[in-house]
Amino acid sequence: MKEDTTGKTAMSFENGTDWERLRNMSDEELHAAAVADPDAQPTDATFWENAKLVFPEAKEVVTIRLDSEMLNWFKEEGKGYQTRMNAVLCAYMRAKGGHRHPSS
Repeated sequence: MKEDTTGKTAMSFENGTDWERLRNMSDEELHAAAVADPDAQPTDATFWENAKLVFPEAKEVVTIRLDSEMLNWFKEEGKGYQTRMNAVLCAYMRAKGGHRHPSS
């Protein structure tokens, strides 16, 4: 594992990840932990035969008027409130029979 880090070094523990413990694990320990994780099953060559690279659709910058109470409610959860608002609007769109572009 590389010794240098990229991005922010002051990591938050809000998500429950013990970053210091992970930094101190050996490659063997990391591999054993990954194999033991039921949500992280290894893939083989067959899996990648039909894989394709899909880029997310670019977001559009818009100006929108929102109720301050609703906006503050989304912001209470912290960073990522715009992404959460987008997810809620996408769920509403799908519930009403709309669909997303095939590339997203």
